[in-house]
Amino acid sequence: MKCPICGSESITTLKSKKISTKNKESTELLLKCNDCESVFKDSITEVKPVSIRLIISEHNYSKKISIDIYPDERLAKDDILLSDIGKVKITSLETKDRKRVESTMASEISTIWASSLEIPARVGVSVDLTGKVDSFKVEVERDFEFATDDFVKIAEYVIRINVIKTLERKTRKGFAKAGVTQRIYGRPVKFSKYDYDLTDNIVSRKEAKEYKRKQTK
Repeated sequence: MKCPICGSESITTLKSKKISTKNKESTELLLKCNDCESVFKDSITEVKPVSIRLIISEHNYSKKISIDIYPDERLAKDDILLSDIGKVKITSLETKDRKRVESTMASEISTIWASSLEIPARVGVSVDLTGKVDSFKVEVERDFEFATDDFVKIAEYVIRINVIKTLERKTRKGFAKAGVTQRIYGRPVKFSKYDYDLTDNIVSRKEAKEYKRKQTK
C-alpha cells in the first residue's frame, strides 16, 4: 500500500472497519503517510471461501464433511486437499447441474468425491493355483513398495510376484508403491524363504475358485 501523494510505503493505520457481505469481506482503512503526513482512505476486499460438500472414501465406508475453498480456485481430479480429517485425493467432481467432471472452478461444484490418504492402502493379492485362484485383500502403508520377483508369504503360501497392476497399467517388471497398486499376482514356489510376510495384513479372503473359461463351438 502506497501513499497517493508521495508514493511512500511507510503507512500508519489510524482506523479500520470491517464490512461483511454474503460473498465478500471488506476492510475500510483510514491511513496516514509517515513521510508527507497526508491522511487518506483505502480498502481491502477479500472473497469469502465457499463451503462444499466433501465425500471421503475409506475403502468400504465413506464420510461426509464440508470443506471451505475460494470460489475462483480451479479443482481437478487427482488434486490433493487438506480436509478437517487429513489429506484426501480428488477422484471426481460433481457440478451444481449434477454433471461429473474432471476439472472446474470451485464456484461450480456441489460435491467433491475423494479418497483418504490418511489410511493404509488396500491391495488385492491373487495366488494363481493353475486353474484356480485364491484371492486376498491386504492393508499396508501407502509408501510400501511391491516389486516383481519379490517372494511373499501370505497365509499358507509363499508366492513370487509376476505382475503388478496399478491404477494406470499392468507391469511384469519393476515396482510400485502400495498407494497406487490395485492388485499383485503371483504363483506359489516350492521353498519357504520369503522377502516379507503379509499374513497379518489380510483383511479378507475369497477361497480358491476355478477360472471361468468361455466355451467355444
